[in-house]
Amino acid sequence: MEIINIKNLNKSFGKNEVLKGFNLSLVTPGIISILGPNGSGKTTLIKSILGMVIPNSGDIYVNDINIKNNWNYRSLIGYMPQIANFPENLTVKELFNMIKDLQGGLGDEKPFVDLFKLSAHLNKKLGNLSGGTKQKVNFTLTFINDKPIYILDEPITGLDPIALIQVKKILKQEKEKGKTILITTHIMSLVEELSDMIIFLLDGKIYFKGTIKELKEKYTENNMEQALAKIFLNNTTNN
Repeated sequence: MEIINIKNLNKSFGKNEVLKGFNLSLVTPGIISILGPNGSGKTTLIKSILGMVIPNSGDIYVNDINIKNNWNYRSLIGYMPQIANFPENLTVKELFNMIKDLQGGLGDEKPFVDLFKLSAHLNKKLGNLSGGTKQKVNFTLTFINDKPIYILDEPITGLDPIALIQVKKILKQEKEKGKTILITTHIMSLVEELSDMIIFLLDGKIYFKGTIKELKEKYTENNMEQALAKIFLNNTTNN
């Protein structure tokens, strides 16, 4: 069974073609980093998978479910946005309870509250939290329920070094459980440490899909960033 299967996806905003005949098949669980410069189509791709953007044409399957006019598949996915817009008048504890109620009363935030030292913040209003603490809350909400697929958009933005260590530990543990974790990030050290596969987008198309080792070998570079830069320069120069 293909975890995610995207067939000939096209999406335009006005005259701007963002995804162009996009095809992607993911059959193996693990951590997949989706990379590319700003405007390459990463956000549109993620939002299309989540059903937040409706493509002009093409099909998306999640665990063999065609997501078109079928929203039940969303229960399979935990999503962490880059910037979470929390209701500022709610406390952290109230937010956790609200999310659990919306998801049928399931979920347990306590392991993450302990891990991120959030107990002192549970009765604070979300509008009074620092950016880093909000990001810890954001991460906790994403993993409060067990899902087979997680999509994380810049998940380590604003985190302190200790929290970053904990986040990487959690991601490795979830990977070992057989989860599929899609990450968009500009932090190349995170990509190199965690990724089983990288997908590099440019102008709405995939220009590389494979392991970091395969990337370096294909572009004869010892450095991953240099190999990615070579893809970018080769294809923007020729266009």
